[in-house]
Amino acid sequence: MTGLSLEGGAMRGLFSCGITDVWLEHGIEFDAAAGISAGAVFGCNFKSRQVGRAVRYNKRYGRDKRYCSIWSMICTGDLYGVEFCYHTLPDELDIFDRETFKNNPMKFYIGATDVETGKILYHECSDGGREDLEWMRASASMPIVSRPVPLEGHLLLDGGIVEAVPLPYMEHLGYTRNVVILTQPKGYRKTKSSGTPLIRMLLHKYPKMAEAMSVRYLRYNEQIDAIDRKADRGEILAIYPDESLGIKRTESNPDELERVYQLGRRKGQETLNMVRDYLV
Repeated sequence: MTGLSLEGGAMRGLFSCGITDVWLEHGIEFDAAAGISAGAVFGCNFKSRQVGRAVRYNKRYGRDKRYCSIWSMICTGDLYGVEFCYHTLPDELDIFDRETFKNNPMKFYIGATDVETGKILYHECSDGGREDLEWMRASASMPIVSRPVPLEGHLLLDGGIVEAVPLPYMEHLGYTRNVVILTQPKGYRKTKSSGTPLIRMLLHKYPKMAEAMSVRYLRYNEQIDAIDRKADRGEILAIYPDESLGIKRTESNPDELERVYQLGRRKGQETLNMVRDYLV
């Protein structure tokens, strides 16, 4: 069975969108895909087969204060406005094709972190409805600038805190031909954050979450080390940017968003034959 794993990284995720849009245009399909954070909220468009949607709405609404702003943070408690991002936008302004999402046989999984246990939980999105969108929101809700999302008896935040790339979950489910799209160049490793004491203070109600964030760099580096080893042995196909994408996490400049998306499209073209051969 073939699987696609999508790393997050906020607006770096538009690199992944460029790749998957090219693959969609050329008929490349997977039995399942899984995304974390931006890999979830942007990756859902791969299942709904909406080429260009993610970059389009980010360019059009990225500077709208309802979408992402300090105004939204102050007024709602979320840097990314929940009502606008997960209701107004997909229901009215740039409609999310739920019917295609539901009917596409490719399974789609997303991961979010339980703030009370500091562990990741996964959810299979079935129809792109309200519950699925809430899981997408949870997966992409960055700590400190987002409120925890209550779902199924849990309080959830960004899945990337615990598992930056959902490859282990895909392997756990039995997918054996796995393609991984990374949003950092090969060789990139995280360093310890100087803001750990502040994070512990701000998340004092959730000590397990604070602890998960304090060791996030170690977990991330271990996960990427494992991915690199598997890719070098030919056990998975890993696709990386050629160099740092150089884009801010909350970038709203349309030219910058388009630039990163086009880098992804070029990488998608470069890897077409490689991916086809690997998935056979």
